[in-house]
Amino acid sequence: MQIPGHIDPVTTGTVPLRGGNRIDLVGLTREGIRAALEEAGLDAKAAKLRAKQIWHWIYHRGVTEFDAMTDIAKTMRPWLTERFIVGRPTVVTAQVSNDGTRKWLLAAADGQEYEMVFIPDADRGTLCVSSQVGCTLNCRFCHTGTMRLVRNLGAGEIVGQVLLARDALGEWPKGTMAGGAEDEEDDAGHYTADGRMLTNIVMMGMGEPLYNFDEVKSALKIVMDGDGLALSKRRITLSTSGVVPMMARAGEEIGVNLAVSLHAVSKEIRDEIVPLNRKYGIEELLAACAAYPGANNARRITFEYVMLKDKNDGDADARELVRLLKQYRLPAKVNLIPFNPWPGAPYECSPPERVRAFSNLIFEAGISAPIRTPRGRDIMAACGQLKSAATKPTRAELDRIAEEKQAALG
Repeated sequence: MQIPGHIDPVTTGTVPLRGGNRIDLVGLTREGIRAALEEAGLDAKAAKLRAKQIWHWIYHRGVTEFDAMTDIAKTMRPWLTERFIVGRPTVVTAQVSNDGTRKWLLAAADGQEYEMVFIPDADRGTLCVSSQVGCTLNCRFCHTGTMRLVRNLGAGEIVGQVLLARDALGEWPKGTMAGGAEDEEDDAGHYTADGRMLTNIVMMGMGEPLYNFDEVKSALKIVMDGDGLALSKRRITLSTSGVVPMMARAGEEIGVNLAVSLHAVSKEIRDEIVPLNRKYGIEELLAACAAYPGANNARRITFEYVMLKDKNDGDADARELVRLLKQYRLPAKVNLIPFNPWPGAPYECSPPERVRAFSNLIFEAGISAPIRTPRGRDIMAACGQLKSAATKPTRAELDRIAEEKQAALG
């Protein structure tokens, strides 16, 4: 069956993971690469040098083949190729929306599928990255929440999404290394990093990042490393539905911007649409936000609020939201998200005039409340629409999945 939306013609960088006994170096730290080389037979000094070189080629140059690593001796390259790979997720489908949004359905080495989305704007380009296959949670407005959790993504699979996006956008540095090549015939020259399209990352794809903390942390440390992808922590946002015990650790150990999927201001409504609220309530969540390391007026916490018709969109809801944010003295921005429909969704989007009225009440209280423009709806790439299998569950099936997840969470 034809996939709706334009098919992305870009094929560069969609290198399937090649299995066998070879070790994938993507996602390993420098020390991890060094240890893998040493275990494979290199002496400690050579392993340290080669690890530094390989790290540069993987994360600064986007190279996937050892034969292209021109400052490594030709005699060494076949040895590396026999033992290691520089992997990428397999691209199952790649679509481009009418508004320029791109969505990739990716497959891991074990065949499990997950999605990522790139959203271009005039002044930035944002990559929405997944952290799980499926999702631990069961937020009722979210398409991903209707899926069972299959497994966590590894650090390499998370970083691999960023590498693959750079491949597809064609924005790795061009040219050759300036000197230092061990092969006389290698051209000496200069390379420069072209203007970036991918400027920001949001951990808002499939899954709850704080339920895969260690792998997400490892991946983001690689993304932020100044000798590689070098994306500033101020340009990375981690979104959580409110896993309170992990929020302080995220601030201390990762240090990126925080977004919180709030979506309601009363226990009754939030229990329904974000059932994690039954475990970590609104007050507990907001207290954790107030204590989030590094949050200030220059680095505000973003509160995501999906607008659901006759559910959470009244004037009283807006005023209560303002009251709560001020009570906890939160440096906050409220992102109002018009609900993006999906097959079988139990909610409708609030009318545009209701969304504007809600936004105005928050702005009048001195809190920023922009209305997010839906992007990629025509290819099911908008917020809350990601899902790797296009099924239409019944209401009974949704309830059963939700009950199973809630029981697992305790």
